[in-house]
Amino acid sequence: MGQPSDDGRERCIVIHPNVQGMASSSRTSASHLEECVGLALAIDLNVVASDVLNVTRPKPATLLGGGAVERVMDQAEHDEYGIDVIIVDAALTPIQQRNLERAWERKVIDRTGLILEIFGARARTKEGRLQVELAAQTYQRSRLVRSWTHLERQRGGAGFMGGPGETQIETDRRLIDQRITRLKRDLKDVTRTRSLHREARRKVPYPIVALVGYTNAGKSTLFNRLTNSDVEARDQLFATLDPTMRGLDLPSGRSVILSDTVGFVSNLPHELVNAFHATLEEVMEADLIIHVRDCAHPDTEAQRKDVLQVLDELGVWESDDGLLPEEAGHSPMIEALNKSDQLDAVQFDVVGKQISRSDSPMFLVSAITGEGCEALLAAIDQSITAGYVTLKISLKPEDGAALAWLYEHGEVIERSDSDNSIELSVRMDSANVDRFQRKLY
Repeated sequence: MGQPSDDGRERCIVIHPNVQGMASSSRTSASHLEECVGLALAIDLNVVASDVLNVTRPKPATLLGGGAVERVMDQAEHDEYGIDVIIVDAALTPIQQRNLERAWERKVIDRTGLILEIFGARARTKEGRLQVELAAQTYQRSRLVRSWTHLERQRGGAGFMGGPGETQIETDRRLIDQRITRLKRDLKDVTRTRSLHREARRKVPYPIVALVGYTNAGKSTLFNRLTNSDVEARDQLFATLDPTMRGLDLPSGRSVILSDTVGFVSNLPHELVNAFHATLEEVMEADLIIHVRDCAHPDTEAQRKDVLQVLDELGVWESDDGLLPEEAGHSPMIEALNKSDQLDAVQFDVVGKQISRSDSPMFLVSAITGEGCEALLAAIDQSITAGYVTLKISLKPEDGAALAWLYEHGEVIERSDSDNSIELSVRMDSANVDRFQRKLY
């Protein structure tokens, strides 16, 4: 086994198996490899080598062919300091992972395990930690065949009631199942608490605007720009895991809640889709979705499809029904093409033509420079207020509480004061109209 290099980081090799006939997107193998290297760097591994390995016929035992397995072994053995970890950018079966570890005599992490490692290192809130552990336990349960070498041993006895007589793998599986049950129960409590918070917000109520997008698309930087916040924003995959919410004042004076969510990634492990369902409920409850895209990235279109696919799995947005989101009964969506400051003249022209041809709202922005953010805010404002109605309201001068309420919950378009009355033209959503007429008018 290798030893960590002088900087203390574990040394690793990253490989992307290019399985013929298994291409799932328009991305190149080199692009897949680059993304996996970025994931490895996100947990501070020292990537000393990376390679694309062509796989003509996947081997059930190892996925890779014998020649590829030997090639990686040669790389690992000839490294100056020694390799500690080998990352395979694919979803390995438990048997494949075990066999590769035996062949390479090193720890092997597949794509799912790598993403779980990142999420485990980054989750900060109680909910986030619970979700990560649930996903990890579910994943580990299927890996028990790899984790133990003494599975044949029994401790004697009849084997009733989960006591003596169990094989070690049965004991471990039972313990994991118990932990999973507990985690699911704890997550239900968290989900219930979040539901209460959402109910409280509905009573205010402030519309919810959710930022979604591929990891490292610049969501947190845009979030900070729009809300004048200081949420951690780094040029790193999965820099944001736990949802953050801040108030945002729109040009009309209307207030909304802006939510910054976890970034999506291609081939997102199903364990994480299920485990992070509670977090992504903020997206499902949103009145408006802002899809933040890295328009300077060569795979921006493929990333867009990946995000829409995850939203589709969550039931937020059906990407293949041919309808705009609002026409299909889903939350409306605006695309914010971020990182315009990184475009050259040719790319800028291409993106401009794409925006002009688009049937859905699309805005070119830079979260770094602020370019295009005013237009984006105006579009958010227009979308949020699209279903509003305008009322003519007459108040008495002594109705100060009602007047203050209208200014807080609506947009006063016109006002005319006289000795005996205050005439207002106010634009509000239907919920606030009902509240005003029921309680104050």
